[in-house]
Amino acid sequence: MKRVLPLLLIFVALSIQAQPKPPKAVEVDRLVAVVNDEAITLSELRTRLATVERQLRARNTPMPPMEVLERQLLERMIVDRVQMQMARDGGMEVSDPELDATLRRIAEGNRLSVPDFRAALEKDGISWSAFREEIRQEVMLSRLRDREVDSRVTVSDGEVDNYLSNAVNAGEAGVMVDLAHIVIRVPEQASPEQLMKLRTKAEQARAQLNRGEDFAKVAAANSDAPDAMSGGQVGQRSLDRLPALYAEALQKMQPGEVSTVLRSPAGFHIIKLLNRAGGLQSMPAIRQTRARHILIKVNELVSEVEAKRKLETVKERLGHGGDFAELAKLYSNDLSAAKGGDLGWLNQGDTVPEFERAMDSLAIGQVSDLVQSPFGWHLIQVQERRVDEGSAERKRLLARQALRERKAEEAYQDWVRQLRDRAYVEYRLEDK
Repeated sequence: MKRVLPLLLIFVALSIQAQPKPPKAVEVDRLVAVVNDEAITLSELRTRLATVERQLRARNTPMPPMEVLERQLLERMIVDRVQMQMARDGGMEVSDPELDATLRRIAEGNRLSVPDFRAALEKDGISWSAFREEIRQEVMLSRLRDREVDSRVTVSDGEVDNYLSNAVNAGEAGVMVDLAHIVIRVPEQASPEQLMKLRTKAEQARAQLNRGEDFAKVAAANSDAPDAMSGGQVGQRSLDRLPALYAEALQKMQPGEVSTVLRSPAGFHIIKLLNRAGGLQSMPAIRQTRARHILIKVNELVSEVEAKRKLETVKERLGHGGDFAELAKLYSNDLSAAKGGDLGWLNQGDTVPEFERAMDSLAIGQVSDLVQSPFGWHLIQVQERRVDEGSAERKRLLARQALRERKAEEAYQDWVRQLRDRAYVEYRLEDK
């Protein structure tokens, strides 16, 4: 019996070793959020998280706690998803040729050819196909903003008069500021308890900054703004084109200074002035173009394909001797239609890049081919060109443009807040 027991134990041990090993556990992808009728998966979140981690490290930004970063990033993805749903429901799309042109401009901005730019991204571990789709989404979101917000902003003659006569605004002219910000979004119908909780969050973020915490890290961990993951960097902006709340605070700040917690209808804000440059200076000469156009807008009822087809018919009528102004009155979906499509005198930078490039390539009297912009499809005709040395008319145009940009930024923040609040969102990040 003394020999049998060890032999039996050896046999059992050998038989256990002979058993096939159980397969290695593989985590099944799961939902982390439901946005209206679409899901955001854990793999999508982790892919986005990896990209953000690379960006933060490249900027030498200290990393927030991972669970905080995950929650912040998921909220950013939810806001983007709601906007993308609206864009698709409205028939918006970005074709591959348009996307290729955008990627080419990005590559050129980095002084690289497209193949070299792709190789540089892939060397950093960034998938080219994923990057393409990310840029496609950014273009669509930009077009959606143009259509839903910027195009609806109006500036009255009275507002321009007040702006030009206001000594404070005169002092803002030519002043460029480089800034970063933190935005704590407040729901449209927030209860007193929610308001108190969100204000406390903003005050705690401000307290962290007072203790010397890195602004970019605090922004990544707390801000609801689209630029949160880039450390809240707004970049260099003209002071007179920032929201009035920001412009007023920045006038009293010195580079490196952080504001108190500011309140707007959209939420709570903290801004940091990084640098200030410029001031009042003589107005340089600028080239101007007088043009008119016929615009077929893309919206919930008219797809891009339908809009293009309709404008091709108008172009054909022009080719057979049709009058541009009369056709604009009949077909254009723009406020200029009543004036035969006349846009007046346009300064450099007044229109979107796609429109301006096409317009600049035309001879006087020439009608363009079909031109696509965030607003839809255009036919453009140049009527005159001149150089403006700084006329009163131009000062009014610049004032109107500054007011439009200021109002558009405020309107955009409010629009995003409303869109997010009206969406059905179910969180599942904490599900086990």
